[in-house]
Order: sequence, then structure tokens, then C-alpha cells
Amino acid sequence: MASLVRSCLLQDSGLLKQNIRVLGSLLSGTKYSPPQVQQQRHLSLHEHLSFKLLQEGGVRVPIFRVATTSEEAFKHAKEIAEKTGSPDVVIKAQVLAGGRGRGEFESGLKGGVKLVYTAEEARKLAAQMIGSRLITKQTGAAGRMCNSVMICERLYSRREYYFAIAMERAYSGPVMVSSMQGGMAIEDVAKENPEAILKDPIDIDVGLTNEQCMSMAQKLGMVGKSVDQAINIMKSLYEVFIKYDATMVEINPLAEDASGKIYCMDCKLNFDANAAHRQKEIFALKDWSQEDPRDEQAAKADLNYIGLDGSIGCLVNGAGLAMATMDIIKLHGGSPANFLDVGGGATAKQVTEAFRLITSDKNVQAILVNIFGGIMRCDVIAQGIIAAAAELQLRIPIVVRLQGTRVEDAKALIASSNLKILSCDNLDEAAKMIVKLSTIVGLAREALVDVKFELPFFTSSSAEWVSLIFTFNYVTLSSLSTFPVVDSFVHLS
Repeated sequence: MASLVRSCLLQDSGLLKQNIRVLGSLLSGTKYSPPQVQQQRHLSLHEHLSFKLLQEGGVRVPIFRVATTSEEAFKHAKEIAEKTGSPDVVIKAQVLAGGRGRGEFESGLKGGVKLVYTAEEARKLAAQMIGSRLITKQTGAAGRMCNSVMICERLYSRREYYFAIAMERAYSGPVMVSSMQGGMAIEDVAKENPEAILKDPIDIDVGLTNEQCMSMAQKLGMVGKSVDQAINIMKSLYEVFIKYDATMVEINPLAEDASGKIYCMDCKLNFDANAAHRQKEIFALKDWSQEDPRDEQAAKADLNYIGLDGSIGCLVNGAGLAMATMDIIKLHGGSPANFLDVGGGATAKQVTEAFRLITSDKNVQAILVNIFGGIMRCDVIAQGIIAAAAELQLRIPIVVRLQGTRVEDAKALIASSNLKILSCDNLDEAAKMIVKLSTIVGLAREALVDVKFELPFFTSSSAEWVSLIFTFNYVTLSSLSTFPVVDSFVHLS
């Protein structure tokens, strides 16, 4: 377990998110299964936006249009047919997930990529796609909403290749990846025939050379004019890759049509989130409808958040301390509901937003705040906690463990607030306390009993008690002894 935590801390933010989910599964004693929503450290754009960037970069792509209604799809299909002289077009669901072609819509339509032969057929299929969720092997059962479709010309390819430029740790920089087996899932090719995958690292100081491109084109079996076209396309794709701080430019397939012209028939572009400050126009294109709403809320508040499936909300500063907090909660029989790192420079407003984010999860039954104040001041955290408790009218137990910079000021603020916040200096004791409180609230909810949290009920040098008043059908139970199921949990020492 310790080695997994250490490895998480050495990863970049996206891989950290993935490892947190693995850790949460290991802690809960259940078999790990891939998350429904992929956690990534990069921005992914819809295909039509990627096509536009490639087109602007001088890369040949099919004629395409974007439709948000079935009538627009009908109109665009007719326009493309008039330009190409053929009524055949391809309609693609614009959903940020792989495996669209094999996916299934809630509407019952099978496949998110369809070949159609008339504009009327394009209208009919668009009506079934737009406004419906597409479920693929990458989305999980929840699927992702299709808000638009791309209509593009049909091209008849005689050869199809796979080509990508991606950042790869093994090479400490960008790598060209290619294969003669294009137009299919590259993961399957790599698994069944790894020798078919060609790789050539790129010296980022030198750039992609003509010699490298020519060598790759020849390895793919290209000859004559196809080689010259491939060189131009590969170099243009690399320019797009560098210009926009991409982590991957993937073309599948890179196809040669019947006339010998090479096209990028399908593309996927990902961009490094660390470059958001200098790629503002690109990151403004992010489609939040494809993401977990909590991720958008966290991003707007500049918080590092990953939702889990437990019942104890966690608010911590620092990724390492957050991991340790989740670990100790599980050690004492609880289950973390989230990973939430407010960072070292959080404001009181951010702390309030963090509480809003945590409590948006209906499964949360108690909240543990664990702050070690170094750069982060404890009094700022306390101000945020007090503001959140008052503004959000929190009715669940909150245990706060504060240590470090201005901790005494923080304790004074909490004590004078007259809010129902329980302080504890010892992390182990705080974890035990929050697990017991969460268990009580959980039992009460299962019994359809309302819970009101009050503090303090009784304090002595040897023990600290918390009063929990249970009401059912507007009747207050005057004695906890009449509810023996939870009576044993009331003593928190």
C-alpha cells in the first residue's frame, strides 16, 4: 500500500487521479474495475474541432460540416453532395469517447458512426443521435450525451494506415507511432501483433526531419508520390503538435484514396493541461457537457477533486496528506467519498466551494478536514469552514484537525463561531471519530430517521460526547436508549 501511495505522488496529476481510484478500490477490499469517466491530465476536443485545426495547419481532411439539429444535418448532407457529386456521406456522433462505431445510443440506435446514402437518411439518423447518450466501452453504463454530429464526405480508400505523434515517457519526448494496419483499434493491433507498431522518437530540439518522415513512409510501404505527400502531412501534423502544446495527435486512418491522394480521415487531438495559460483559445473549446459536473465545479474553484464511492468527505491540503487521510479513514473502518486537495494557497472562498463540492455528493454522511498549515494558514481554512457551515446549513458532522501556521487563531475562530464543528488535534483520533459519526448517520438514514447534529453535549477530561437527536415522523426520541442500534456509537472517546 505504501509503495502505491509513493508511486501516486511521483505521477503527474492525471495519473495521480487514476491511481487514487485504484487505491480507493484496494482500500475498500473490492476488485478494481476501470472508472466510467476517464481521468486525464489533458484536454480532448471533439473531432470536428480537431479537423478544423488540422485544416488550418495545411493538412488535407474530408469536406465536413457540424449539425446540432436533424434539419441542419439534412442541409449539410445536401451541400456536401452538391460539392462532391455523390449523395453518400458519413455521419459521426460528436462524443468524447473511443469506440463510437461499436457504441449504442439510449434511443436504441447501434453505432455512432454511420454511412448514409441520402440527405433524408442523414436527417433521420441525426434525430436518433442528437440529444441521446452514446454508450461505449470507454463511457461505462452512464454513456455520454451527443449534442452534435459531424457530416463529412465519403472517400473510397484503397490503403489505410495508423499514424500518431505522442509524448511518451519512455523516450522523454515526442514519438512517431505508425502501423500498416490502420482503420482499426490500435490497442488490438498492439496486443495481437506488436511487431506491426512502428516507433521513431523525435529530437524535440531538432524537430521532425524529412529523413525520418521518408523512412517511416517507406516502412509503411508507400511509394512514388505517396511518399512526398506523407512527408508533408507528417511534418504538418508535427507543427500542429508543437504549436498547440499537444500531448497526442492521432490519425486513424491516414488513408490513400482511389486517386492517390492522402487524407486524414479521422483524428483525435489531446492538449497538455499545463499549457492552458498559453493556449487559452484552445482550452476555451472544452465541452463540459462531456465531463462529470463536479469536475467542472472543481476546475472553476481551482480545486483538485476526484469523486469516490464512500461516505466520508475529505478536505485536505497536499496530495500526500490527502492520500494518508484516505488511508487512515479506511484503516478505522470508514470509506472516503472523495479526494480533495485545496493546495497550499487556498482562500476562504475556495474552502467554502470545497465544502459545496463535497456536500453535492448525497452519499456523504460526515466530513473530515485535515490541514497541516505550512504555506496554508489554518485561520484561513477556519474562516472557510465557518462560512461554509453557515452558508450551506450543513446538517452532517464535521471533524476538524488543524496543525501548523496560526493554528491557535483557527481554533479560537471555530470555538467562537458557535457552529457544530468538532475539533481534534490527533489525526488517528479524528479518523476514529469521523468513522463512528458517519456510521451513526448512515444507520439513521437507512432507518429513515432524520439526524440533527449538536455539539457539545457533555465534556470531561476523559471523554468527549456528541449528542445526536433522532426524529421520525416529527417525533423526537427523548432517550437514545430507545434506539439501541445506534446507542453503542454515541461515545466517541
